[in-house]
Amino acid sequence: MTKKILFATNNQGKVRELKKAFDKAGLDVEILTNQDLDNPPHVVESGRTFEDNAKLKAHALADFSNLPTIADDSGLMVDKLNGQPGVRSARFAGEAHNDQHNNAKLLAELGGVPEDERGAKFNTTIVASMPHQFEKDLVVTGECPGRILSSLRGKDGFGYDPLFYIPEKGKTFAQMTTDEKNQISHRGKAVKKLIAELPAWFAQFD
Repeated sequence: MTKKILFATNNQGKVRELKKAFDKAGLDVEILTNQDLDNPPHVVESGRTFEDNAKLKAHALADFSNLPTIADDSGLMVDKLNGQPGVRSARFAGEAHNDQHNNAKLLAELGGVPEDERGAKFNTTIVASMPHQFEKDLVVTGECPGRILSSLRGKDGFGYDPLFYIPEKGKTFAQMTTDEKNQISHRGKAVKKLIAELPAWFAQFD
């Protein structure tokens, strides 16, 4: 029987990536999102770590929907900025999820920094929660190293993707297909771990 799982997000870019990965793995799971819910709660991401924020979202939406729920928190950590923007990645420029403003601020902060000092990494932490059984949360993490360019490249992706360059691929995330990105990205790595561990996690509740 197909299991329903809620992905606690409004970010359709993330939803596309997750659905594609689940389909490719042959998981018999129907993914719902916040858009399938009637007036879901807005969760303030006040945690100090990616795991804190993912748990805040997963727990609140699992309670609200009474569905098994996954939530992620992702962020860009730039070496020259002492790991910033980190958990504030979506709000770096002061407005939640304004990609254009966030990218502009990142470019301004790194103005004049030479190419070999623009190292960075992306992190994704995913939490899977069962309503009222949060002590059994499943937590997985993925990271991807790269470099911040001095100008945008590519039209696909979202967030900081047009600035995040993978030297061994010679492309930014925004220049890759979804499949290419899923193979190497922080979220792709975390999702692979999630897919590997999800059946056993579900089984403990049967």
